[in-house]
Amino acid sequence: MVSEDNKNHNKMYNDGKKKPNLVALFLVTMTGVVALGVAVFLVYGFATGHPALNGVKSGTGQGASADGTVIQDGNNAGAETASEDAYTGREPISADDPAVLGVQSDSTDKNTDSADSDDAGSDGSLKSRYSGVYERFGDDLDDPEYLAANKIYVLESRDADPESVTLTFGGDILFDDEYAVTARLLQNGGEISAGVDSALISMMSGSDITMVNNEFPYSYGGSPTPDKTYTFRADPPTVRYLRDMGVNAVGIANNHAFDFGEQAFMDTLTTLEDAGMPYCGGGRNIKDASAPLYFVVDDIKIGVIAATQIERLENPDTRGATDKQAGVFRCLNPTKLLETITDAKDKCDFLVVFIHWGTESTTDIDWLQLDQAPKIAEAGADLIIGAHPHVLQGIGTSKGVPVFYSLGNFWFNSKELDTCLVQAVVSQSDSGSGRLSMLRFVPCRQVGCKTYPASGEERDRIINDMRAMSPGIDIDQSGFITY
Repeated sequence: MVSEDNKNHNKMYNDGKKKPNLVALFLVTMTGVVALGVAVFLVYGFATGHPALNGVKSGTGQGASADGTVIQDGNNAGAETASEDAYTGREPISADDPAVLGVQSDSTDKNTDSADSDDAGSDGSLKSRYSGVYERFGDDLDDPEYLAANKIYVLESRDADPESVTLTFGGDILFDDEYAVTARLLQNGGEISAGVDSALISMMSGSDITMVNNEFPYSYGGSPTPDKTYTFRADPPTVRYLRDMGVNAVGIANNHAFDFGEQAFMDTLTTLEDAGMPYCGGGRNIKDASAPLYFVVDDIKIGVIAATQIERLENPDTRGATDKQAGVFRCLNPTKLLETITDAKDKCDFLVVFIHWGTESTTDIDWLQLDQAPKIAEAGADLIIGAHPHVLQGIGTSKGVPVFYSLGNFWFNSKELDTCLVQAVVSQSDSGSGRLSMLRFVPCRQVGCKTYPASGEERDRIINDMRAMSPGIDIDQSGFITY
């Protein structure tokens, strides 16, 4: 119950006879808050060396973002940045801006890389950071248009060695869900780890460059090639499986790239480009199809060319690219391939030729493999990687160049079979060019629609089989190769 005094007191305010001094109360309160804030700022600023209290202007020089990426001001335009999402699939990198595709393992690594960049050159540019590549080849690594036009990708190293580049190669893959491997993958949750063992994924993800043969188009459209026994086509979103397994380059020069015609082939190019996935061996014309990929890692420039002999017909189902039409880079007549190799060798430290050749389902190396291998080596290849037979074939040398005639299926069908990964380490020679410092055959098995590393007696058997197919090549029990 309200007393009479309070009633009269409230009535005075309501009648306007007496008004509270709210303005004065507000000013007194705010003055106290501001004074307290200023005092706190001054104490904290002097204690921590805040730039505003130490004569340092904001907005100049360089700093670091929260994730450790180096940020340059307008006077240092074109400086290096590192894409956090490049290998995660969260934010595909455009093929029009391929300057940096690498990913850092954590923020500590990023800060270290940023410091290394500063030490390499005062402007923090990629030309300064990779001064050896710039001096040897004159590449403008800080010009995105130049990089895109020349298919040059500057990668952050994914291996543990800052002075060498690790390359990993696998054979044929297939993401068509009308065939066993992908259908089983979807039944088991839809993640690539259901089809490729995590140990292999770690190996592939830990290599600077990991490449496989993309033996199908990505598309919802097109029509299957008439009278062809097997025609493949995968839904475009499955392209994410490449990143998920650690792949950062694919060859599309093979006899299934045109299985659903020109529309599906063109969709494939777009899908790979939209996903930021470097590819070679096919394109919108012969210039694009024959163009090598180049990767700059740890101041070493690696070149990769992909081409196909298959089908061995004058008018194949898989259309070869020309000046005016899209297609794959065919090398049944090797003249164009050999010219491309010679030209590319002058533009990189180490050159790999990834070639689709051989006879299916046999370990025997055929006459055209034996005919072209020495020509490819003599033209300038440093390493030759073969695919197409769907089974392992032997290892040899040609003109001193190691040749893996067939890597077999990496993850392709439901058959139980032997397969492999091949790893190579390229280091800088005294002259600055690349030299092959390590070569390894990693025995694997494809069983039950899953590929895993072989071990124990199984590993020993596969290595012994490979030794028998590879006269003159020494393969130790860990798969390391000497010749």
